[in-house]
Amino acid sequence: MDGDEELTRLDPRFKRVLMVQGLLWGLVVMAGAIVADLVLDDWPDVLWIPALIFWIVQAGVLPGRRYRSRGYRMGEDELRTVQGVWNHWDIVVPFGRVQHIDVHQGPLERANGIATLVLHTAGTAAASVSVEGLAHEDAIAMRDHVRDVVQARSR
Repeated sequence: MDGDEELTRLDPRFKRVLMVQGLLWGLVVMAGAIVADLVLDDWPDVLWIPALIFWIVQAGVLPGRRYRSRGYRMGEDELRTVQGVWNHWDIVVPFGRVQHIDVHQGPLERANGIATLVLHTAGTAAASVSVEGLAHEDAIAMRDHVRDVVQARSR
């Protein structure tokens, strides 16, 4: 597959999921900083400042960047997925190598009507490729397409 081909963007609702995840992680870090400020008498009471900056970056800056850095291309016999803000991954999975296929939805994904497609290939535990942020219907259709191609080849 040509690396210059146009990628399909993820469902825009995925941005909201990334933002909520960032808000939750920021909340955990902020709570930890506030507790540390209360418990650590030797420290100045400013640990909440970097925690607040972390929270703003996690919920305000990174979700958009993470969303824009991802995409996929479903071919007739392979799936290409691209992702990464800091580290960049460009992975092509030939359908002939697929062992099994999952469609996964966590609570935030389910509430927003999106899903993750996971293609498992032969190899170690790390031999799987995920495409997060798909509309649930698209993930099901992609799963069915891959299954049909794999079944046709095994006949």
